[in-house]
Amino acid sequence: MAKSILARCEANGLRMTEQRRTIATVLEAADDHPDVEELYNRASRVDPRISLATVYRTVKLFEEAGILDKHEFGDGRARYETADREHHDHLIDMNSGEVVEFVDPEIEALQEKIAAKLGFRLMGHRLELYGVPLAKKEK
Repeated sequence: MAKSILARCEANGLRMTEQRRTIATVLEAADDHPDVEELYNRASRVDPRISLATVYRTVKLFEEAGILDKHEFGDGRARYETADREHHDHLIDMNSGEVVEFVDPEIEALQEKIAAKLGFRLMGHRLELYGVPLAKKEK
């Protein structure tokens, strides 16, 4: 099982203030790909003393330490998720901005095949697909 964000921060020797701990806890609870403003909204509900600048600095620190991955899905907002998650790809709904995570063994195998065909051993990748729903979802 992956270590918590707090455990990884401590393992990296990061000084963990109360506000950084709150931000780490909020990130740990996220099941989406929040941007800094959304993280700020969630963290400030827990601790109203947290400033937007603190969230920006903390996210940058966590990213530089390899604790968070930054994604830019073409909507002008950097979004974040924990860096130690199982590999997955993203499908971005261009209408709503919703990000759907998926894993497809056929796509993974095809990427390996293409890399080998071109004389490479694949060491990693990011796949982001952009689309619009074919039909409206029933609620």
